[in-house]
Formats: sequence, C-alpha cells, structure tokens
Amino acid sequence: MTSGTSDKAFIDTNVLIYAHDVDAGVRHDRACDLLRVLWRDGTGVLSPQVLQEFYVNATRKIPKPLAASEARRVVDAYAVWCVDGIGPGDIRAAFRIEDEAHVGFWDALIVAVAARSGACRLLTEDLNDGQVIAGVTVTNPFTERPRSRGRR
Repeated sequence: MTSGTSDKAFIDTNVLIYAHDVDAGVRHDRACDLLRVLWRDGTGVLSPQVLQEFYVNATRKIPKPLAASEARRVVDAYAVWCVDGIGPGDIRAAFRIEDEAHVGFWDALIVAVAARSGACRLLTEDLNDGQVIAGVTVTNPFTERPRSRGRR
C-alpha cells in the first residue's frame, strides 16, 4: 500500500454464505475466489454482526445447511478478520447513515463498521453497486464487469 489508501475490503454476510453454500453455483465459485485473494493479500475485514448472521443463515437457511460444528469452525477462522466489537458510536453512525443514505438499519450498521475499519470497499449484493456511503464504495462481487482492453 504505497498510495496511502486502504486496500481493505469489508465482507458482508452474503459473501461468506455463498462461499459455503455449494448449491450457489457461480456465486459460490466467485465468493471462494474472492475470499482466497483476500486471505492471500491480508485485506479482508468483517464484523461480529457478519459472523453472527453467517452462523444463523449457514446452519438454518441455505439449501444444504452446515452442521453447527462446521459453521463454528468457519466463524473461528474468520474471527481474525473481525474488527473490535460494535459499540454505541457505531450505532449512532448507523443512525446517521440510515437517514442520509436511505438504507435499512442493519445495512447502515455494516457500513458504519466498514468505515471505522478503514475499508475502502464493502463487498455485498445488498446495496447499490458503485454507491459510496460514508466514504466506502459498495461493490457487488457477483455482477459481471466489462473486461478491460489492455495489452494482449
């Protein structure tokens, strides 16, 4: 990071879910590839909220739910990416984001913690791709992007 900007990418719950939902097809493959790159580069970050949502959804709501023990292993593995707990300041920031960006409270809380973590991107399919909220750019990793026409 020589430019002085953060390369951190904040991961929303749906990315983790797709990575562990073998029935998610292309989204499963894309989420796995993305998480591999973030592990390699050491740039992934998430919050306790994401880990909680992952656990509940992965063990109850996907077509082939994970066993609780497996989901707990995933939570333990990604705990190293976890920013410090959510506090009153994050909740107040989420209130402001909810009002200014016109997003739901839980999404606003994700954005607030992503901003606090220093992430430049929020990887999610739940908000508008390309939107900048609280200084964090929303990126939907599951949308097709035009290929650049660089050297061949």
